[in-house]
Amino acid sequence: MAEIPCAPASRLLTWDFPLPRTHTGVLLGNGTQGLMVWGDERLHITVGRAGFWDHRGGNQFASRTTYAEVRRLLEAGDHASLRQVFARPDRHPDRPERPTQIGCGRLELASAGWRPVRATLDSGRAVLRVEWRDVSGAPAACTIRQAMDAELAWIDVDAALSDGLAIAQVPTWHFVGARLAQVGVRPPIVDSADDHGGFCQELPEDAPCALAWRRRGQRLTLTTALGADARARARAQADGADCAAAADRAEAWWLAYRRDLPTVELPDAALQHAWDYGVYKQAGLTTPGAVAASLQGPWLEEYQLPPWSCDYHFNINVQMVYWPCLATNRLGHFQPLWDLLAGWMPRLRENARHFFAADDALMLPHAVDDRCAAVGAFWTGMIDQACAAWMAQMAWLHYRYAMDVAVLREIAWPLLTGAFNGYWAMLQEITEGGRTRLSLPVSISPEFRGDAPDAWGRDASFQLAALHFLAATLPRAAAILGRSADLRWARVTAELPPYSLVPAGASGTPPAQRIALWQGQDLDESHRHHSHLGGIYPFATVDPAHPVHAAVVSASLQHWVRTGAGAWSGWCVPWAAIIDARCGRGDAAVAWLHWWRDAFTNVGHGTLHDADFPGASVIFAGNQEIMQMDAGMGAVTAIAELLVQCRGDTIAVLPALPQRWRRLRFDGVRTEGAFLIGASVDDGRVEEVRVHSLAGGPLLLAHGLGGRYAVDGAPASGALLLASTRPGQRLVLRRL
Repeated sequence: MAEIPCAPASRLLTWDFPLPRTHTGVLLGNGTQGLMVWGDERLHITVGRAGFWDHRGGNQFASRTTYAEVRRLLEAGDHASLRQVFARPDRHPDRPERPTQIGCGRLELASAGWRPVRATLDSGRAVLRVEWRDVSGAPAACTIRQAMDAELAWIDVDAALSDGLAIAQVPTWHFVGARLAQVGVRPPIVDSADDHGGFCQELPEDAPCALAWRRRGQRLTLTTALGADARARARAQADGADCAAAADRAEAWWLAYRRDLPTVELPDAALQHAWDYGVYKQAGLTTPGAVAASLQGPWLEEYQLPPWSCDYHFNINVQMVYWPCLATNRLGHFQPLWDLLAGWMPRLRENARHFFAADDALMLPHAVDDRCAAVGAFWTGMIDQACAAWMAQMAWLHYRYAMDVAVLREIAWPLLTGAFNGYWAMLQEITEGGRTRLSLPVSISPEFRGDAPDAWGRDASFQLAALHFLAATLPRAAAILGRSADLRWARVTAELPPYSLVPAGASGTPPAQRIALWQGQDLDESHRHHSHLGGIYPFATVDPAHPVHAAVVSASLQHWVRTGAGAWSGWCVPWAAIIDARCGRGDAAVAWLHWWRDAFTNVGHGTLHDADFPGASVIFAGNQEIMQMDAGMGAVTAIAELLVQCRGDTIAVLPALPQRWRRLRFDGVRTEGAFLIGASVDDGRVEEVRVHSLAGGPLLLAHGLGGRYAVDGAPASGALLLASTRPGQRLVLRRL
């Protein structure tokens, strides 16, 4: 077997076997095909194929009820009728309750007398080397690689292993066949021989998915395919795969990917690993030209149907998955997501037309399949208009980081206006304190109280933040695109409160007002969705240091800490770190990220929804391991937020530098305005800041260098640098 050149040490990641479960496996992915490599006595390669959906069971709730009817039922306390209008009327015992993605299966590689002992991933080239040992301690190895432009992977095995290599194939049906059979799915078609094999899983109403493999000498090729002719295509590709050409293309792909990534050198080994593995996983999760990333991306397990259907959750999870594409300078990785939403636009408009009686609005439920059919009957998620607003914000940020007007015009503008118009249909005028203002009479704070009868209220702070973001952003977008201003935007800004408040002294707490979930509802328990703090992040409609908000934010954070993290899930911990970083509490942010690594990742660094062990959180499912990609990607964003933050039009460098971060360096972190930012810290002080302006334009930089510094050698002073930059211009600021 040919020698593989080593990567720099900072990009070599290692795992020690045993890796006892599927989701402890090392990940390889190209956005469409996902591999998880794990095992103990033998090597298991679990294979997933993103987009393999059984679409039956989608809930078209918006065609059966309206916002006005939902409001009437809630205000009347008629929860039985409310549940009925959101339940699917066509449920039948021989059909699934909801759409779901399905895994493919796995291959098991065994060689008599040998077992895998260590895996080493060259994360710069996506080359995985698995070391084996025999009973005498003699070494051997196999190398696993994957194409980035085809559903192809291959395993090259040393001769010592190859001579006794046995290959077993285990389709997902082996584990969940009884459950699938109950809803009309037939067993897979299985091919099996000494040197080739595979299986094809057909579905009653959807295209089949196939896995095929072929062994030639010391190489094993593995392919997947989806579609009417999936079995034939997978077999043909396994037979005729040109792995050498695929390797050359993959090398070029990874070289291009790495060339544009930031370089980050942290004084914290745990967070350095979270960054390194996170930006590696981002490549195989959000791959351009592949399937848009869902909760698990292409890494679907074989031993169970994926929790929450491996669907698209838009009340934070999809956003968290794609957040790091901004700071890591991978804006092209948004394209599969935007293509998905573009295909949904007729459905989103039809949803809003029925539900809001508005022709110019969009309505996006919180959980949908790849055809935008709602998954389940969770009514609070279905009426969460912040899902549409949050995706509009993501599109706006894509524009701001790229400064590409085409992104604003074609992607962000329709989402911004459609989300706003949906909110406008929900608003009413009320009289309060002798003045008339706008109000959201029925609104929810995501996942608080689930879908219970009292899981709603007036003016939920999360919804207010989302709507204020839209009202503040739309005038800026309109001016850039040459469109007329809409007077309704200014009305929202003037007449809608930034958040709802808990009265001072409530619940025996210190006498300071704090942010409520909605009118009259305090954060009265530990809760994983920090939605009431959404004005701090993600929507950044509340400046924590502004005199108008500072006392309220401080009291809110104190109460948030007091209620604790005992009912938090994995993805909410990096979000908490970002909120703390935004509030200048860098040490707290780092502490949360360490706790996330300790409690919500497994022995293979898999990122979990539930805690990895009992005692850290009441969200612990025992033997049911729930892997999601959101928390790992959120951790990458949280680290980036500790390095650079965009605060309005100001770029703040290391605004909450943790006390223990005495020395560090980074370069190439992308920001709004299309700037690449770098900095060096020595002895706990920012000593140098580097700026590369990609698009030109004004730069407002909170550099953190102190009162006296030099810009390209010229003395300067003040905490802020205001400069007009040219496209391609570079600036170096040094402490004096």
